Amino acid sequence: MRKLLTCCLLVCACVAGTNQSFGQIIAGGFQRGVGGVSIDAQGVLSAPTTVDQESLDAARAAANLATPDQFEKFEPLRAISLKWLEETVARCKAEGAPLPPEVECVGGLQRIRYVFAYPERNDIVLVGPAEGWQFDRLGNVVGKTTNLPVIMLDDLMAALRSGPQSRVEAITCSIEPTGEGLQRVQNLLSQMRTMGNPDETADAIEDALGPQQIIVTGVPGSSHFARTLVAADFRMKRLAMNFEDAPISGLPSFLQMMSGRAKSLTPRWWLAPSYEPLAQDADGLSWELRGAGVKCLTENDYVAANGEKQRTGQSDPLAAKWAKLMTEHYEELAAVDSTFGQLRNLMDLAVIGAIVDREQMLERAGLSAPMLMGGQELVELPAPTQTASKASLLKKGRNWIVTASGGVEILPWQVVENNVRESLADVRAQFAK
Repeated sequence: MRKLLTCCLLVCACVAGTNQSFGQIIAGGFQRGVGGVSIDAQGVLSAPTTVDQESLDAARAAANLATPDQFEKFEPLRAISLKWLEETVARCKAEGAPLPPEVECVGGLQRIRYVFAYPERNDIVLVGPAEGWQFDRLGNVVGKTTNLPVIMLDDLMAALRSGPQSRVEAITCSIEPTGEGLQRVQNLLSQMRTMGNPDETADAIEDALGPQQIIVTGVPGSSHFARTLVAADFRMKRLAMNFEDAPISGLPSFLQMMSGRAKSLTPRWWLAPSYEPLAQDADGLSWELRGAGVKCLTENDYVAANGEKQRTGQSDPLAAKWAKLMTEHYEELAAVDSTFGQLRNLMDLAVIGAIVDREQMLERAGLSAPMLMGGQELVELPAPTQTASKASLLKKGRNWIVTASGGVEILPWQVVENNVRESLADVRAQFAK
């Protein structure tokens, strides 16, 4: 492990023209279909079409994001130096060269388990499982043997920069109908005595709702970080509302679970961090992240006659059951659908951003990181702003289920503040040189 860390610090160089950077690959061919969603130049979010998938497949086949030999083998714990990342980014920027793939892919890390600050060598080190990488069918970068998403430098930089702001503003995304659209639907439903033809009724509801708004807070809306938040939210809703089948067993859609009278037609689900108390040493320079990383929560919405939507603080039992299933199967789902695994990585990164800011790790480690903290531009993608409404109608006796909402909410400072004191000296010593 020490040998690997030394190699990371010493042998990486920037060579112009040898590889496309992650940003160049995304901008060149993956914009529309990456992450299992499509976002066009106007910011309209949708499920990828066959044409989008064919374009993604062609871009993936042409992409060159090669793994250097020393990063190929799977390791349960690999240490990646922020000092190495910073120095390599600065050198490549000065030379006008693309970043090497081992930097773009943060050494192949698939999760972050530990973060250590080493003032004696002016460095901060991230430690977790890692291996060589490749693109998967969704255009995400994943491990070659595990298929688990790899942490991307672009997302790490976005998370580090979010640390101070995340103290006061959550990192969130939501896909919500407008108040005007909800009011139009209320008026439409009040005039109906029967639902009539299901397809025609669904079309009428979708037309009345109009485009739904996509709102992102805490990170730039045009960032890859934001795209991943939105993609995971969008795909969760499609699973819940029976627009596509889950790729695993044991996770039926919410509509398939319905029977008898629906107590709420407007369930809300959102994905949030799920960690056990973090471990930290006495001086706050060593931390361990513990727990699954992601859970699904739910509550009911109430829509007033004027279209104003209010959160009730209460949950429908069946909606809560679906949320529980989503949480229980999240690990399995993330293993086959990399967008959900990538969201879990973002949860880890947001927590790391909060730890680094809360403990003033950069200052205490004596590490200057102007590139990571702002000098290196983030990949810029079309910012998702709206998506067409989709209505799900399912006849159960005399009842119909119509709509759902929700999003992703990350409050990393809450996670960090739930911690216990524990010695991490033995693990820390493994990566001290």
